[in-house]
Amino acid sequence: MFLNCAAVYYGLQYTSRLKCNNNSPKRGCLCGRKSLRFRQFEPAIVIDKPASIVSAVIKLLLVAWLVATPLSLASAHEIPTDVVIQSVLKPEGKQLNFLVRVPLEAMRDVNFPESGPGYLVISEADETIRDAAQIWIAQEVDLFENGQRLDEWVIEAARISLPSDRSFDSYDNAIKSVNSERLPDDTELYREQAMLDVLIRYPISDAAADFSIAPNFARLGLQTTTVVRFLHADGVERVFQFSGDPGTVQLDPRWYQAFFRFVGTGISHILDGTDHLLFVICLLIPFRRIRPLIAIITSFTVAHSLTLFASAFGLVPNFMWFPPLIETLIALSIVYMAIENIVGSQWQKRWVIAFAFGLVHGFGFSFALSETLQFAGAHLLTSLLAFNLGVEIGQLVVIVLVVPVLNYIFRNMVAERMGTILLSAILAHSGWHWMSDRAAELSAYSFQWPAFSYAFLASVTRWLILFIIIGSIVWVLNLVYGRFLQNNRSAGL
Repeated sequence: MFLNCAAVYYGLQYTSRLKCNNNSPKRGCLCGRKSLRFRQFEPAIVIDKPASIVSAVIKLLLVAWLVATPLSLASAHEIPTDVVIQSVLKPEGKQLNFLVRVPLEAMRDVNFPESGPGYLVISEADETIRDAAQIWIAQEVDLFENGQRLDEWVIEAARISLPSDRSFDSYDNAIKSVNSERLPDDTELYREQAMLDVLIRYPISDAAADFSIAPNFARLGLQTTTVVRFLHADGVERVFQFSGDPGTVQLDPRWYQAFFRFVGTGISHILDGTDHLLFVICLLIPFRRIRPLIAIITSFTVAHSLTLFASAFGLVPNFMWFPPLIETLIALSIVYMAIENIVGSQWQKRWVIAFAFGLVHGFGFSFALSETLQFAGAHLLTSLLAFNLGVEIGQLVVIVLVVPVLNYIFRNMVAERMGTILLSAILAHSGWHWMSDRAAELSAYSFQWPAFSYAFLASVTRWLILFIIIGSIVWVLNLVYGRFLQNNRSAGL
């Protein structure tokens, strides 16, 4: 502070001595002395021209800003990096109890009473705690009953707790803890260590109604993770975990709510997944007529649907290296298919390759789906079908848009063979970079043979069943495509 003041004083002091006496003309002569007291400093500004008034005002504002900046920085609290919010929701009778635990350090711009080296004075913080609970928690969450927002609420209790407290492991312990006596003042607890427990109650019409929540806790930290446990009136417990603000979440969705949500999730996933899109485009470049498209796209769809369902029912290997392996193989599928387009390929064989790589892409879809299956409620199968339908809708949109564009390019801009080589080379280049980066990540994992046990035998048995199902489907597809697999020159395929 002292150094800043000195710098301001010595840097901004400006004195222009005008000699105005009785003999000097008064016209055009403006003499003034303006003194700014700043602690022990008294810088003087003498203005000799009207235009310099603006300059003097700017300098004075600069002085004030430099003085105020260190104070504001000193009083501001940094945004925490990782914030975990725990919450429990339970409807009881005519009220909905909402229990929340948030790290106290996430309550920025709230000055809690402190003493000594920064210990909280808990006995003097009751009013501050309730203000923080209202500003940072109650006003940042929306709860709905049968689609109607619950506008009335009351903060029933708010309490500071220790970081070692485990009361939020169950609803009964959490509500007992938040209503207990506050911690004694001799508790040596820093703001950065403390937790804030809050009980908010909402009046409701029916405990068995459909409830949903829209938490807006993302601004509490740079990265926020919210855990919501919903205790339904019939005793069923559902647990949700998400990062940032997930929007409105149905806590016990109906089948149609889960269906439409997962259709949208499937569409957005395929359209956002650049690697999946490029693979589909690689399939389309040399084969854009109806019969080849039906055979190739159907094979790819059946394959990724199979592994997607298998993954949802626990047939994914439980190894750390499996997801990066799948991501590497997805990039490899783009490179392989692009190279095949360059050297030449036959659609009668491509459906088999599309099926093989479709199995790989299905595992990739399952990784994204695993994070959202928590929103399916009791409708797992419905959600799986809806997600897969969304993926197919997204694929259809891509096909409808890409095929006419490719036909136009090959008819009017470049010869089909040359265009196929150029586009495939570009896609192969992109896929190669992805494959190299993902292979480097994969190499960081250690591969070990699993221990021979009953669990390993059970896993092998499930995989054998999956292989049998895959082989049966390939056999059926071969029969269905039998009449197309024969070279028919008259069809021009």
